[in-house]
Amino acid sequence: MVEIKVVYGATWCPGCSRLMAYLDEQRVTYKWVNIDADLEALQIVEKINDGKKRVPTVEFTDGTFMVHPTQEEIAKKIGLIKDMGLDFHDLIIIGGGLAGLNCALYAAREGHDIVVIEKSGIGSPDAYIEVLDDYPGFIDAIDGVELAKRFSKQAKAVGVEFLISTGVVDILFRGSHLMVRTTAGRTIGGKAVLIATGRRYRMLHIPGEKELLGYNVHYCATCDGVFYKGKDVIVIGGGVKAHEDAIFLSRFANKVTIVGRSDVWKAPYELRRLVSEKDNIILLKNHEAIDFQLKDVHSLEGVKFYDKILDKEVVLKVEGAFVAIGYIPNVDFATGLFNYNEDGFIETNSNLMTKTPGLFAAGDCRTCCTHQPILAAGDGVASAVIIHEYLLSKKKEKRLKD
Repeated sequence: MVEIKVVYGATWCPGCSRLMAYLDEQRVTYKWVNIDADLEALQIVEKINDGKKRVPTVEFTDGTFMVHPTQEEIAKKIGLIKDMGLDFHDLIIIGGGLAGLNCALYAAREGHDIVVIEKSGIGSPDAYIEVLDDYPGFIDAIDGVELAKRFSKQAKAVGVEFLISTGVVDILFRGSHLMVRTTAGRTIGGKAVLIATGRRYRMLHIPGEKELLGYNVHYCATCDGVFYKGKDVIVIGGGVKAHEDAIFLSRFANKVTIVGRSDVWKAPYELRRLVSEKDNIILLKNHEAIDFQLKDVHSLEGVKFYDKILDKEVVLKVEGAFVAIGYIPNVDFATGLFNYNEDGFIETNSNLMTKTPGLFAAGDCRTCCTHQPILAAGDGVASAVIIHEYLLSKKKEKRLKD
C-alpha cells in the first residue's frame, strides 16, 4: 500500500496547515519538513516545481509526488476512502463548510440521521479564510483552520456521520426519496438532500492563464502572496476580494496595482478607505485583461490590457498577477433538478427548497447568499429548521397513508 513519506511545507502556508489538520484527523503518519528551515528540502521542492517554492509538496513511498493536492486526491492515493455504514439517511448534506455543518448540528439535535459528504475535509471550505475578524463570539480574530477544527469536533459530538474525501457525481430523484451517487462508487439514499457546496474562484479564461497558474498567476493571495516580497504585482478585479487581496499583498510587495475593468469600484467604503491609506497600492480603472504574456514556459513577462479610455492595448510589466473577479458555485451535478441564475447559482424558494421536492440549497452556492461567513452559517441553521419540518410532514403523510 502506498503511504505518505514526507510533507514539504512552510509555517506561512495555509494549504499546509489544512493538509496537516486533515492527515492528523485521519491518523495518517507522515514526516513534516519545513522548507524554510531545511535547505536540502527546499532544493527538493524547487527541483520538482521548476524552481518554484510550491507547497505543500507531498512525497509518497512509491517515489511519486503531488503538489497542492486536494484531500480527495490524497485519500485515493493512500486508500483512505472507506465504507461509512448506512446507505439510507433522513438527510444527506453535500458540503462540509459553515452552511452544511450548522445544518448538520441542528438537524442531528432534532434526532435525525445525518450524513455529510465532503470532497475535502470537515470544515475545509472555511479553512481557506485566513482570518475571520467579524464572526460573532470571537473578540479576537480566528483563522479558518482553527474554526474548521472546532466545527469537526462539535459535529462529531452530536453523532453526525461523515463521508469525506469523496465528491458527488449526481443526484437522482426517485419520487419519495433522493439518491446521491458519489465518486467513490457509492449510492446513498435520503429523505431530503441539502446542497451546501459553496463556491470557487472565477477564472478569466484568457491566453496564458492556465500555463502560468501556480507560477506567476494566482487566485489566493493569502496562499501565495509571500512569494512576492519586494516585487511588483497586480490584482485584477474591482470588488471586495480585489481590495482585500491588495491590502494583504501590500504587506509583502513593493507595489500593488488594482486593475478594474469598469469605471466604478464595487468594494464597500471601508475597504476603499483602507486601500487609500496604503502608499504602495495604486488604482487603475477601465482596463480589461486580454492576455498573460509569457517570458518563458513558466514565467510572466507582463499582462496585456485594453484601455477603454484611450482605446488601445497596453502592457503592464509585473512579476505576479492575482485574479480576483469573483466566484462560481461548486455545483457540477444534478443541474436538471434545480433552476439557477445566469452565474450558475442555485435558485430556491423562501423555504430554501429547489424545484425538486426534498432538495434544498444553502450558503454560498445559492442565489440569495451574500458570501459572508456568518450568513452562510445562518443559512445552515435556517435550512435545518425548515428540513426538520419537511421531514415531520413526510412522516405524517406516511402515517395517514398507512
